[in-house]
Amino acid sequence: MPRTRGSHAERSQRSREALLAAAGRLFAEQGYAETSTEAVLAAAGLTRGALYHHFRDKRDLFEAVCRALHEEGAAAIRTAADATADPVDGLIAGCLAFIDHVIDPRARRILLVEAPSVLGWERWNDLDRAHGFGLLLEGVREAVAAGALDGDAEVLALMLNGGLNQAVVWAGQSGDPAATARVKAQTAALLQTLRRG
Repeated sequence: MPRTRGSHAERSQRSREALLAAAGRLFAEQGYAETSTEAVLAAAGLTRGALYHHFRDKRDLFEAVCRALHEEGAAAIRTAADATADPVDGLIAGCLAFIDHVIDPRARRILLVEAPSVLGWERWNDLDRAHGFGLLLEGVREAVAAGALDGDAEVLALMLNGGLNQAVVWAGQSGDPAATARVKAQTAALLQTLRRG
């Protein structure tokens, strides 16, 4: 029996993945505004019909790229945080995994530089709360509930999130090869100083 190229659903999934990969690469290299749908289609080797089968428009494609990057980061954060029983150590491990994820130029540019303006503050914040910030808030709440940290969990998580986002953008743009290590070391030290007891 001749070998088939897969079911319609499999081909459709491959097309979607190709569009996301091509768009992610181009959005990271050129930015949202400078990336045309024609360039995405050429890079993916697909037709306009394939694009509109999966996405309403370029903004919808961009949001899907953001969601995929968020999910990738959330998986790494969860794995790192779950590797330790101590809530503060888990929080530190999760924060360091976040830094490792978003220091990548692709994730940093798309999630922290482009997304707030492309998606708007509210939608960008919703995506962050459903992924990275949501996990950070969960970790801080667990540490406060366990008596390992003092304070208002939500406010503390918001402050940490803003600081981490800004520090990662700074590290990525600084040109200093030691910047990421400095951010990671200071993040761990800061969280240790907040440890109760």
